[in-house]
Amino acid sequence: MSRPAHILAIDQGTTSSRALVFDTAATVRGLAQAEFPQIYPSPGRVEHDPEAIWQTVLETARAAIRNAGLEAADIAAIGIANQRETTVLWDRATGQPIANAIVWQDRRTAEACARLRAEGAEPLVAATTGLLLDPYFSATKIAWLLDSVPGARASAEAGRLAFGTIDSFLLFRLTGGAVHATDATNASRTLLLDIRTGLWSGEMLRLFAIPEAILPTVRDTAGLFGIAEARHLGAAIPVRGMAGDQQAALAGQACFAPGMAKSTYGTGCFALLNTGETPVPSSNRLLTTIATQRAGRRSYVLEGAIFVAGAAVQWLRDGLGLIGHAAETEALAKAADPNQSVTLVPAFVGLGAPWWDADARGAIFGLTRGTTRAELARAALECVGLQTADLLSAMRADWPAEADTVLRVDGGMTASDWTMQFLADILGCPVDRPRVQETTALGAAFFAGLDAGAFDGEEGFARTWALDRRFLPRMAAEERARRIAIWRDSVRRTLA
Repeated sequence: MSRPAHILAIDQGTTSSRALVFDTAATVRGLAQAEFPQIYPSPGRVEHDPEAIWQTVLETARAAIRNAGLEAADIAAIGIANQRETTVLWDRATGQPIANAIVWQDRRTAEACARLRAEGAEPLVAATTGLLLDPYFSATKIAWLLDSVPGARASAEAGRLAFGTIDSFLLFRLTGGAVHATDATNASRTLLLDIRTGLWSGEMLRLFAIPEAILPTVRDTAGLFGIAEARHLGAAIPVRGMAGDQQAALAGQACFAPGMAKSTYGTGCFALLNTGETPVPSSNRLLTTIATQRAGRRSYVLEGAIFVAGAAVQWLRDGLGLIGHAAETEALAKAADPNQSVTLVPAFVGLGAPWWDADARGAIFGLTRGTTRAELARAALECVGLQTADLLSAMRADWPAEADTVLRVDGGMTASDWTMQFLADILGCPVDRPRVQETTALGAAFFAGLDAGAFDGEEGFARTWALDRRFLPRMAAEERARRIAIWRDSVRRTLA
């Protein structure tokens, strides 16, 4: 019997929805992308229209199949990867959202998190969920919606509302409301899951005052989630894989063995270190989260989240008007005056790991009369590497076996050779850029294809991973230490 030949991967991100069709050699056969509006009601608040997300997902999925020269009936399975903590509440009967989605970047619940922290709740939260009390995660967003949308809490307690991260909302829509489920990786980002049992935690539900009736069923990362109705894509297609975007990228980078690490550079930056089947508590304010769940068995990662990576370049373009296109930053960085030491701390929406300061705001240090857009462009690229250095330093302290890691990288910023060389220099370790950059979508395709029988397990899939270029560190240790010291002094000055 021949293997299923094509998998549709839906990669629903923070600023755009993408869809890709892969074959069993992990080759892209068709691709489509569509941006959707970002909504900023007030400083620190970020929202999305769930209907806009839904429409761009349908549009790109149909276009990717068409661009691959296929019909919907040729697709063996669908895999979904998604922006993770973004929170949606909708009416179970109609499928209509009761408000805009609150995006993972949103900081409106900072005071609620601070209050719980002051009450001494964070140790229990960390021990149960592997996470910290921060507005980044879903629980306080859910509570805010329940208390701010008229009638929402009463409807939720009566079982009329459903909560989901974007994966769950898309699955509900694709299946015509037949399935309300999520996978363990997305569930582990809500502040509500006990990551050791894989079950929703009653203690966390009570702490955040969230009715259990609104929660989706938690399932394995690879498995039959439901059937996408034929009216959406042209044929009934099983959804066989779902994962949060960063866990999907970990799989897409074939980081299946403990000790392997990847870092994705998109709007933000997310570094994940595979620690195997044992969750490793962090003493350095990293996150312990689920990497995948198969047949009820979980593997784990240490994760560091940086809120601003590519967004710093977008700020140069859209906020300051210093560049017309992101690609210009590499040439500007090369032309920057090496005698000027300009440091950007991009705390536009607070600082993530390992600092976790929701009230910090961005700052630039080292400005002189001779500072130009070239030095600012260099600082915007360098701050990404410097933030990553903070993450890997914390990982090495939490899990010393990580000391000799080669970092696999993906995301839009990795197209810049200059940025990747600086990353290798400031980390003091090799940085590997793969040929296939669509690692998030590829990971979603892997999980779906694994369940559909399209891939030969992890080992067979890992053989499809191919190196584009390895960047080796060239910076002297003394210079690296000097740069990191300047960076950390700048961060200390920025912390609220």
